[in-house]
Amino acid sequence: MAILSDSKTRKKIVRVLVADGSRIHTHLLTDALKRDPLLEVIPFDSSSSSLVSAVASLNNDVLVISANLDEQPARGLEVLRELRAAGRTIRAVVLMDSLKDEVVLNAFRAGARGIFSKSQPVELLCKCIQCVHEGQVWASSREMIVALDALASAPTVRAVNAHGLSLLSKRELQVVRCLAEGLSNREIAQRLDLSQHTVKNHLFRVFDKLGVSSRIELLFMTLNQSAPGQSATEGSGNGSGRAEFRDEFALLQKAAEAGLPAAQLALAQLYLVRRTDPQDAVRAYTWYLVALERASQAKGLITKMLTASQIEEAHKEAVTKLSQPGTEPSLDFDWLSATHLQEGGLTKR
Repeated sequence: MAILSDSKTRKKIVRVLVADGSRIHTHLLTDALKRDPLLEVIPFDSSSSSLVSAVASLNNDVLVISANLDEQPARGLEVLRELRAAGRTIRAVVLMDSLKDEVVLNAFRAGARGIFSKSQPVELLCKCIQCVHEGQVWASSREMIVALDALASAPTVRAVNAHGLSLLSKRELQVVRCLAEGLSNREIAQRLDLSQHTVKNHLFRVFDKLGVSSRIELLFMTLNQSAPGQSATEGSGNGSGRAEFRDEFALLQKAAEAGLPAAQLALAQLYLVRRTDPQDAVRAYTWYLVALERASQAKGLITKMLTASQIEEAHKEAVTKLSQPGTEPSLDFDWLSATHLQEGGLTKR
């Protein structure tokens, strides 16, 4: 026993910051963890809004954080994303009330290195903390399968030239994968620790390399998992790319039918890019008209909030933006966009 004790004392003390779902639970868990002599435990009992700055100032090794904070579902996961966006690389153990697949996957995506159920004993949590501190991942086999299945089914880009060499850099591939997840430029910038301007530059280079002229075309290529020059029916031999595209296409159609103009325009563009059926052009125009009507309604609401001079200013800025290089309509949207400009009153008379 003496030998074991001596070996333990030679181990590095792990500094742990605890942020459980409530103040009382935080202190109860802190007191329980303090029984382990290898842990130096600090309770965080302030508002979650100050947790990011606390992590930066306290210099902890491991953060033990509840998925739900301040009586807000998934607030703990939002904090982890904020930490990553701020460039804070701390190893986090997420305390989970539920181990449903979706919640587990969201925890991993937020940056969790350990998944721990609140129903498990504290002694096991101490082991979890030590493992995470040593650079390991703490999760059950089922939870790891959830993460691996999500990784395996994630859209991939296989952009290669005639010699099979990748056309995109590692960073460009990261940007495209984020785009395939539906992230905005701002969200991509936060995830990859880049400026929004840098993200835009990466996308411009990707457009040029892959021969696409819009995010929608790029998304179509990504979801279809086809290399440039391949048809939509080509791609991976097992058909998984086509299955993924059908799933994403169904989600986009559902959003369009729910009345979202952006989804309606995106669906119209996808029909135009695909055109595997003679009716695809008709469907594209149908969704374009629907989106235009929705946008017109939104335009009416916005104009009520503006003065005549502000409306005139907006029209001038819109005309300027539409005349800039890189903003020209792509593919068969030329004739649609011309109709849009005339109906929107932006063309010169």
